[in-house]
Amino acid sequence: MLPKANRIKKKKDFDEIFKKGKIFRSDSLIFKFKKNNLKESRFGFVVSLKVSKSAVVRNKIRRRMSEIIRQNMDGIKNGTDLVIIALPGFEKKDFIETKEIISNFIKKNV
Repeated sequence: MLPKANRIKKKKDFDEIFKKGKIFRSDSLIFKFKKNNLKESRFGFVVSLKVSKSAVVRNKIRRRMSEIIRQNMDGIKNGTDLVIIALPGFEKKDFIETKEIISNFIKKNV
């Protein structure tokens, strides 16, 4: 689980990232990120009902993404806000595929 200091919780923070952030898209994920004026990086995860009607599946996807980010914290520059949005079809990916997609994005862009 990510520490509280590394989570985006407020709606206004999400809205600002959606409006002003840069976008990178893979086949099953959308990454929106922007610089913040804080000492630490923060992360948010969005998994809509379009991905799965089951809350259990959506929460499992969120937990997987959160764990991958936690494992890669040392490779992420401080002062970045990142929101990861799962697209329909993502629920079919396993942990290893998810880890590859997110790790490649972090190495290239953040």
